[in-house]
Amino acid sequence: MLIFLVGFMGCGKSYTGRKIAPILGYHYVDMDKVIEAQESMSIKEIFEQKGEAYFRNLEHQYLLDLDTDQNMVISTGGGVPCFFNNMEIMNTKGITIYLNRSKSVVIPRLLQGAHKRPLIQNMDEETLNTFYVTKLAERAPFYEQAQLHVGDANVEEILKLLAIN
Repeated sequence: MLIFLVGFMGCGKSYTGRKIAPILGYHYVDMDKVIEAQESMSIKEIFEQKGEAYFRNLEHQYLLDLDTDQNMVISTGGGVPCFFNNMEIMNTKGITIYLNRSKSVVIPRLLQGAHKRPLIQNMDEETLNTFYVTKLAERAPFYEQAQLHVGDANVEEILKLLAIN
């Protein structure tokens, strides 16, 4: 089975994926890391040298190529659900989990790691807050198509929700 973690940047998709995959006996995959290895450059470099459209096509192709016979927990990039029919593909191929964390959890994480994120790398706290509200409103309709919404649930609580489904 495939388990997709979706949500805004900084919501903990990678952390959660790394924690739940071994407990479930699944492989863990970070889509961004796969794409970086495939392209031999960072996400930031892909954005700068080849553009966002090129990057979004790579994400889409990755989803199309996934084999549903594998047991994997996949952390998606924050924008993955918002392009093409990616959310539909993920919902068809596996279980989608929306890590709809509260703003008070996400903003400090984003401030700390802004230098690694092309969309926010030059933002101060006020600009980032405005960006977060605007971008989340734009992306929420896609994220909300996920089968499970876990809010600020911790790893143990997410595992319990998965056991029910």
